[in-house]
Amino acid sequence: MTKTPPPQAFGFAGEVAIITGAGSRMAGEIGNGRATAILLARQGAKVVLLDYNREWAEETKRMIDGEGGISHVVQADVTDEESCKAAVAQAVEVFGTVHILVNIVGVGGAMGDATKLDLDAWDRDMRINVTSMVLMSRHVIPEMRKNGRGAIVNMSSVSGLLGGNPSLLYPTTKGAIIQMTRAMAAQHGQENIRVNCVCPGMVFTPMVRGRGMTDEMRQARVNQNLMKMEGTGWDVGYAILFLCSKEARWITGLIMPVDGGTTAGKADRPALKADTLAENNAKTSTE
Repeated sequence: MTKTPPPQAFGFAGEVAIITGAGSRMAGEIGNGRATAILLARQGAKVVLLDYNREWAEETKRMIDGEGGISHVVQADVTDEESCKAAVAQAVEVFGTVHILVNIVGVGGAMGDATKLDLDAWDRDMRINVTSMVLMSRHVIPEMRKNGRGAIVNMSSVSGLLGGNPSLLYPTTKGAIIQMTRAMAAQHGQENIRVNCVCPGMVFTPMVRGRGMTDEMRQARVNQNLMKMEGTGWDVGYAILFLCSKEARWITGLIMPVDGGTTAGKADRPALKADTLAENNAKTSTE
């Protein structure tokens, strides 16, 4: 008797995914959106590369093309509902449907506390960071309903979990995304549409690099996590890949830190040497 082989783990053949913010501001560099798009394409998904900057998305497409993947670029403004509607319609026209939506677009936004920040900038950046995810979901979910399933992943940040940011706007919007994810998961769970959220820590991406970060600043960021390792867009992308996969079919409403342990606590003590550890164990043994 011939046994049917098990399905490929993390295979996305036949899946169609929309990634917002799929470009990256530096040629060849890997941001969260670009990494996610490349990883999904590597696993067989047809990927819609949505970005306001078409040139950035085209660079991502060139990288996917070079690996034999399938993708399509859509220029769109995710703060504008008609643009979001048209982008989803174009994805359906090109690939027939949508199974996956990854909402990555976001900005650091207006700086300052409540007494100083520019309220026009506040309104603009709230729309970029939060409302954009609502608008994209509004027009993707009806397509997911036709398929009887879907997966949405929203990008938040450890700042949405911890606060403590010099900006009022950034942690406020990232915290809103976390609660929005939970609400969406509750609203659409019975439709077999899963909604999850990733909260990256201080990963080193082209956007961060573009701010002119010194080596000292970069090391200080690394020192905040338990592993004392620097994260990249790939680390974030792999987490998103899992949440989009069939292997995560029973996971919804999850808020996943991808942060090297930043939100787990602080490792203040240096690692003990083996001999010191053995000595301490001997002193505390009850045998």
